[in-house]
Amino acid sequence: MQTGSQSPKHRKTLTDRAKHASKGFLEPLAGFLFRMGVEPNFLSFVGFLLALASGVLAALGRFPQSGLMLLLSGILDALDGTLARQAGKTSRFGAFFDSFMDRYSESALFFGMACWATFENRHDMVLLVILSLVGSIMVSYARARAEGLGIACNVGLFSRMERFIVLIGTLLSGQLFWGLLFLALMANFTAFQRLFHVAKESRAGQSLNGA
Repeated sequence: MQTGSQSPKHRKTLTDRAKHASKGFLEPLAGFLFRMGVEPNFLSFVGFLLALASGVLAALGRFPQSGLMLLLSGILDALDGTLARQAGKTSRFGAFFDSFMDRYSESALFFGMACWATFENRHDMVLLVILSLVGSIMVSYARARAEGLGIACNVGLFSRMERFIVLIGTLLSGQLFWGLLFLALMANFTAFQRLFHVAKESRAGQSLNGA
């Protein structure tokens, strides 16, 4: 039961808007994959493998190639849900598996960048990678935990799509320091935005229950 007063329909993140805007591209492609007999969870797993390859390329300092691999991984990540809906194979496990692979995909890339920073003796970059990873995970965790408590939490400046765009731009440009600095600040800021949102919605729910 949602305890907050605002509906998630009134709060759309860039991720939500991107999913809606890309339907014209994703749905025909998902239809083709459905006819080919491709399973949604298979797409999720292949997307993870591409993200893993992106992390390996980042560790080797091949950042533009890493960015392109990450872009392909993101396309598959967007496709798996569309394919599941078209194939009538949406399930609680499928949704869990998709989110599970997403977290490992993000971690694989950050681990690769941390390896590169370690090889290059860039301790400042290692710190930024850790802060970026923590912020990214906490943004996702905050939403999942809040929704588990019945509180809609698709709020904040830096949802998954914003993080994805910054990472792609960072890798393609090779500007890791500035990209990761921006990502570390904004991801952790968004995590605390969600913390304060849940605190506000919780107080509103308690007020309603006590009325």
